[in-house]
Amino acid sequence: MTLAPAIDAFATITQLIEASRAKAYAAVNTALIDLYWQVGETLSRKIATAEWGEGVVTQLAQHIAATYPGLRGFTRANLYRMRQFYETYRDDEIVAPLVAQLPWTHHLIIMGQSQRPEEREFYVRQAITERWSKRELERQLKAALFERIILHPPRVSPAVRQLFPSALTAFKDAYMVEFLNLPDSHLEADLHQGLIGALKSFLIELGGDFCFIGSEYPLQVGGRDFALDLLFFHRGLNALVAIELKIGRFEPEHLGKLSFYLEALDRDVRKAHENPAIGLLLCASADDEVVEYALSRSLSPALVAQYQTQLPDKALLRAKLHEFYLLSAGQGDDA
Repeated sequence: MTLAPAIDAFATITQLIEASRAKAYAAVNTALIDLYWQVGETLSRKIATAEWGEGVVTQLAQHIAATYPGLRGFTRANLYRMRQFYETYRDDEIVAPLVAQLPWTHHLIIMGQSQRPEEREFYVRQAITERWSKRELERQLKAALFERIILHPPRVSPAVRQLFPSALTAFKDAYMVEFLNLPDSHLEADLHQGLIGALKSFLIELGGDFCFIGSEYPLQVGGRDFALDLLFFHRGLNALVAIELKIGRFEPEHLGKLSFYLEALDRDVRKAHENPAIGLLLCASADDEVVEYALSRSLSPALVAQYQTQLPDKALLRAKLHEFYLLSAGQGDDA
């Protein structure tokens, strides 16, 4: 009698199928983006040289609809977007080679909501690296991630800069947790349980290289037991990341406890091939000057960031970013 194999035994075949489907999707997307690019280039060139007038686009859309009944994506509006797509990136030697790695809907979102070339490049790169869905891309734009990264870089200790130069791009100054729907008067347990309950969303907010290890991770030192709020591993930094949660404002003494946990992780948990553990203190609020003073003398690789239960005012951040660019341009002229 032949026993039926367990479902797990079929995993190799299903993985091959999934990999093949992913490759097929990527190939179709590359071909589609390339087609839209070429159509946009043709429209741009013919309209620029007055060979075609603006009204020809409407006629072209009608002709395509009649020639290929049921073919989607070649409406008058979308043809104009193809032209915009080409004209937006044709002179951008950095972004142009990357555009085929994103779906068309992602490009429409980025072109429609980004104002500066560097902002478009930022979201194109992040969407590719983090494999953002359409919904997540829209969320990050709404959360003004680009403005926040420029205006408020991560606050780190000297040890982070020395041991992990790339950590400045792996961490943020503030993390949006609006998906938790926490009330204003929430407890630390509410925050902790909410993050565990919405772990997938929190991992997306942290970044693609973060891997979850445990909640209330047990550490034993001497004869005492301790519990670390959250423990992750960052593949890019090859290091454990300890996250401590504080629902109040940052206090300098918080770093002492975090440093203690990092020492315990390095001695008892870290593997030989891994880098020293990094600590992230996630607080409801923090005074910039207090944080700067506290981190400047910290010997541990630590960061201080805020969690925010509501998305920021994007219009206000954009105005501040505009002032930042004007100030930077003025300083450049003075030099």
